[in-house]
Amino acid sequence: MSAPHHFAFDLRDKVAIVAGGSRGIGRAISERLGREGAAVVVNYVSNDAAANDTVRTIAEGEGKALAVKADMSRVEEIQRLFDEAETAFGGIDIVVANAATAVIKPFVEFTEDDYDHVFNINAKGVFFIVQEAAKRLRNGGRIIVTSTGGVRMLPGNALYLASKGTIEQLVRTVAQELGPRTITVNAILPGYTKTDLLPERDSRVAAEASPFKRIGEPEDVADVALFLASNEARWITGQELGAGGGAF
Repeated sequence: MSAPHHFAFDLRDKVAIVAGGSRGIGRAISERLGREGAAVVVNYVSNDAAANDTVRTIAEGEGKALAVKADMSRVEEIQRLFDEAETAFGGIDIVVANAATAVIKPFVEFTEDDYDHVFNINAKGVFFIVQEAAKRLRNGGRIIVTSTGGVRMLPGNALYLASKGTIEQLVRTVAQELGPRTITVNAILPGYTKTDLLPERDSRVAAEASPFKRIGEPEDVADVALFLASNEARWITGQELGAGGGAF
């Protein structure tokens, strides 16, 4: 008979939505929240296998999870994601806005289509995810945005960084508005992390930037997200928490 699971940050009465929750940092956050007892709605846009595998992993750990396919660049899809979460699990307590995309190329080669694609997900999408969370979260809820804006100053990243740079201002302002409902709003700055968005050519430079001489793992960031989602982080809001292994 296995020993009972010890909850470091007990989320057993919480419901979480993780936008972009099936791969990389988002998947690690989904699984971490699930291990602490939260019912997790894993949002994804295209990879059915990755989303279903994330849900399966959470279920194998005796957690509750649901995969919802929805495009976070479309406001009606964001609203449907929240509708499905409420239908499945009741109210919503935690929203992690992690959906992101990148186009890496020299600055002079970016097109209008590149701009629209990146900004529709990284800026517009996050804006309306946070807005929907502000409307629907139960009092005492948590909004967490992952954003590397202003961190990865490497050639080719101009469009990605421009889109992400909007997020920090959003977090500060919304935190002021939601404070009376004891809802916290914070950003995590992951820095260099081993995901699909970190080009292989940048890996060596990224590892050298940290005093630990390695690239961050998604789980390193997920533990920070877990803390911000917990009651222990109730006195932290409107902040940007660096989780980059000392690389910035």
